[in-house]
Amino acid sequence: MSLEKPNIEAPRLGEPFLLTPGPLTTSYDAKAAMLKDWGSWDGDFRQMTQRMRDSLTQMLGKGNESFDCVPMQGSGSFSVEAMLGAFVPKNGKVLVLSNGAYGQRAAKTLNYLKRDCIVLDKGDYLPPRGEEVSHILNNDNNITHVVAVHCETSSGILNPIEEISAATYKAGRKLLVDSMSAFGAIPVEPDKIKYEAIVSSANKCIEGVPGFGFILARKSALEAAKGNSHSLCLDLHDQWTHMNKTGQWRYTPPTHALAAFLVALEAHRKEGGVGGRGARYTKNRDTLVSGMRSIGFETLLSERWLSPIIVTFFCPKDPLFDFTQFYDLMKSQGFIIYPGKLTIVESFRIGCIGQMDYQTMLKVVDAANESLQKMGVTDASPPTKALEERKLLQS
Repeated sequence: MSLEKPNIEAPRLGEPFLLTPGPLTTSYDAKAAMLKDWGSWDGDFRQMTQRMRDSLTQMLGKGNESFDCVPMQGSGSFSVEAMLGAFVPKNGKVLVLSNGAYGQRAAKTLNYLKRDCIVLDKGDYLPPRGEEVSHILNNDNNITHVVAVHCETSSGILNPIEEISAATYKAGRKLLVDSMSAFGAIPVEPDKIKYEAIVSSANKCIEGVPGFGFILARKSALEAAKGNSHSLCLDLHDQWTHMNKTGQWRYTPPTHALAAFLVALEAHRKEGGVGGRGARYTKNRDTLVSGMRSIGFETLLSERWLSPIIVTFFCPKDPLFDFTQFYDLMKSQGFIIYPGKLTIVESFRIGCIGQMDYQTMLKVVDAANESLQKMGVTDASPPTKALEERKLLQS
């Protein structure tokens, strides 16, 4: 069966491209879907909700029969908190694998929930590895769950979820995955990677708009979650049982965001699903990295850990380089980039996801080169110390 070529459009009305890990540049069709109002209790809207839940569950691939999808109002962090509150019992203990802001946020959330947790902090550069997980679990029998971030967008690193999962379940524990910025572009088939639940949101790789997240969880885990939640609004078990009984969200749903999401889901299917979407993002990344390196920039990460979602670049050592000015120059050319979020060196990030293809990335590189020229920067290479730090990833 032939797949349709994605209809990648330039943003309308002079809008810049959002080179971020979401919210991101959306299609005109997704935007247009929000021009109609929907009644949250109406039968048509309930059917839309069920269609969305079914589509996302099927997107998991082989092994999805044991899973169900529970959408949750709010940003992705609302859904992460709902997942943690539902599946970690009050007397549980969590090993949080952290190598950036979102692992740290998971730990902070667990502290708010008064769930015991410890953190394996790998800093800015390194992924948590399976053998490290095994060592910690084998030395702490009180740990019941492991929490991992699939793609840590602080650095752009794609963490090795498969080996983390293998180590977790070999030790008899359970894995919860924050796949906020990876789901829909990176395969997570349950028959290959075991986990209890995985979470993402509408405004990431499916290319919808902000308004809700969703948790794809084992039905057995959802059944066992009754009474665990710390929150009325974020009670995942209650949301799940209510939806299955009535077809409705418990409280006011993001009707327009859901309508846009259904359009985005259809575009995702036509592009070839997870494989097709991931291939486009990968080509975006490869084009971007090759082009930026050709003008002197260098990536924080070695090839082994580069995700197709977002790439972190070192800021140049040239004293004439100023990120704020660089950002403004890029924006004036139609590209909104992302500031860095690292603790060791100065950096910035460029996203590879959203309604854009490799031809857009070629224009991004041209814009970056022109911005350097306007700033008078003649050398875009990073400080020597930054490159020395990066060598840690080669081992």
